[in-house]
Amino acid sequence: MNVPDRLLRQLESRTQKGTLRQLTSPAPGLVDFSSNDYLGLAASEVLAHRIAAELGNQPAHGATGSRLLSGNSRYAQELEEELAQFHGAEAALLFNSGYAANCGFFSAVPQRGDTIFYDEASHASMKEGIRLSFAQSFPFRHNDVEDLRNKLKRAQGDVYVAVESLYSMDGDFAPLPELVDLCREQGLYLVVDEAHSNGLYGERGEGLVSALKLEQQVFARVMTFGKAIGCHGAAVVGPQELQQFLLNFSRPFIYTTALPLASLTAIRQAYTLLPTLSGERNRVQELARYYGELTAGFPVSGSVSPKEAQNGSPIQAWQLAHPVALRRLAQELQAAGFDVRPVFSPTVPAGKERLRLVLHAYNTPTQVQELCNLLFQHTPKDISLPA
Repeated sequence: MNVPDRLLRQLESRTQKGTLRQLTSPAPGLVDFSSNDYLGLAASEVLAHRIAAELGNQPAHGATGSRLLSGNSRYAQELEEELAQFHGAEAALLFNSGYAANCGFFSAVPQRGDTIFYDEASHASMKEGIRLSFAQSFPFRHNDVEDLRNKLKRAQGDVYVAVESLYSMDGDFAPLPELVDLCREQGLYLVVDEAHSNGLYGERGEGLVSALKLEQQVFARVMTFGKAIGCHGAAVVGPQELQQFLLNFSRPFIYTTALPLASLTAIRQAYTLLPTLSGERNRVQELARYYGELTAGFPVSGSVSPKEAQNGSPIQAWQLAHPVALRRLAQELQAAGFDVRPVFSPTVPAGKERLRLVLHAYNTPTQVQELCNLLFQHTPKDISLPA
């Protein structure tokens, strides 16, 4: 069967630009500066033992159907109650992934005649959910509350403001207190995706919204479990009526086979560990600050050491606008024993291609220093052309 020519041309275009995506697996033994396993829970033996102990002889595969048919269980509902309590919300509803949760919320909750304003740097899953909505939508400049305020003149109906608490590519934080003030002043509904802050911030790892004590000022939060929680799945937390609305009208929830018991158990046991991981959370933030000190003032054009390193963000960006030079830099770092990955357009805007560097509780200051030394050594002095 032949493939349509227009598809082949798009693949060829990316090949020529050096941005063609390929599935790759890291070589064994590389130092992890790539994954979202911020706290090390994905490979935690303690968590694995707890999951196995709770599962016991219970069936661990196959939910058999959607939650509204045969896939529901008292276990799932108890987990939702526990998640809501942990995050300081009235209710929670489980989804199979953060992508499904964002699509499920934005495609269902904002109605025809409503308006969504979203940060231009928001994750693709949020934008996809917005694309599926019947509401009108407008982006605003990244983390620019005044630009959002100016664009509110285009609002009609119920108005939703969508942001991430910690942005997955730039590693910077949303100005949540200022956004909360604006939303309270204008009667807007604030929606915060906490995919990359869940588990990392707050006294027990409840997320950045809770750390700032803003739970009652945020309409809905998307809490993802595939990053610092080390599992899979997500939940939307918010008012009880929101849970009921999503249960009735969110197609990604209604028409998806439920998470199996093994996944539910992993989530539940990971959450029992979160309050005990304050040392790991502090270590991530200390390493971020150390990275910021090491890279501050690096003179090569195209390098980025965001101020958020000083604020403890685990996500750092090292920009090289030329894809070929960026891919070569990543290969040199991998050959030196460090698992780092390049990120190309359209995941990030054209001209802002970068290495996405992620710091973890299991990284060491020595490893961070060695990584920075290699970045200084191998970054081309002139990035306008391949080195």
